[in-house]
Amino acid sequence: QVQLEESGGGLVQPGGSLRLSCAATGRKIGSSAVGWFRQAPGEVREFVAAIRRSGSISYADFVKGRFTASRDGAKNTVHLQMNSLKTADTAVYYCAVGFRGDSSAYPSSDASYDYWGQGTQVTVSS
Repeated sequence: QVQLEESGGGLVQPGGSLRLSCAATGRKIGSSAVGWFRQAPGEVREFVAAIRRSGSISYADFVKGRFTASRDGAKNTVHLQMNSLKTADTAVYYCAVGFRGDSSAYPSSDASYDYWGQGTQVTVSS
């Protein structure tokens, strides 16, 4: 069993930055696929970024050049650095971990992940 806990959310002005963290306990996630998703009020959950088992990273088009995902194996933690935030980035952000072989094959699909965190609220507003 894996527990995931996100942190780092908050209120930020447009153009500002936040760094989300997702700490895992119960199992090492260094060899897993790790995804970041978000869900805005009234919207479906959408893919943001993912780190494959190989270490390669994918991003949704709307965050390319602004967000950076990274993995800290020593701390069993992943991060999402978010820069140049926009009001449209307001959402609850979730991290997810997948250990299956196909988790890295389809990293943008939430069906690829086995464990999810509770989410952290990010609000971008002036």
